[in-house]
Amino acid sequence: MPVISYDLPERFVAGAVGRPGERAFYLQARSGRRVTSVGLEKFQVTLLAERLEELLDEVLRRSGGDAPVPAVTPSELRDDAPLDQPVEEEFRVGTMALAWDPEDQRVVIEAQEVTETEQDAEIGEDDPAIAVLRVRISPAQARAFAERALKVVAAGRPPCPLCGLPLDAEGHVCPRQNGYLG
Repeated sequence: MPVISYDLPERFVAGAVGRPGERAFYLQARSGRRVTSVGLEKFQVTLLAERLEELLDEVLRRSGGDAPVPAVTPSELRDDAPLDQPVEEEFRVGTMALAWDPEDQRVVIEAQEVTETEQDAEIGEDDPAIAVLRVRISPAQARAFAERALKVVAAGRPPCPLCGLPLDAEGHVCPRQNGYLG
């Protein structure tokens, strides 16, 4: 499969489909009528958002505040709309990479298709059998992506007030309900 590239897409978001506890997570990029959705795990969404925030903060710190990196998400870039429909998964994400392109002052995100021999493949490797989604976004778009991604993850099942584990609709066996609450 080819490298699917988006350079400054109109929209790049993380989203979820389904009920809490049964949600499927996606990265979705759109430019014009072209939409690409790739599936990934909830923890991958969280890690990508957290690493994006760290990367942006580091670029801002190293530049002494001169880099075009907003400290917070610009309000006009906030995106709470649902994923574009229909959500058709191109592939499942295995490995992800994140980089700062100082020449263009853009964030580069690569999501590589999961493979059975993932430990043998390197991200960005020119293997036509492995699909890669490569998205280049502005620092402001990256802030907006990270903010939304963390909201999407947090919108899942509410945590148990005692142990912090997710509460299931079918019931919850709390490890702290052994008579000791301290």
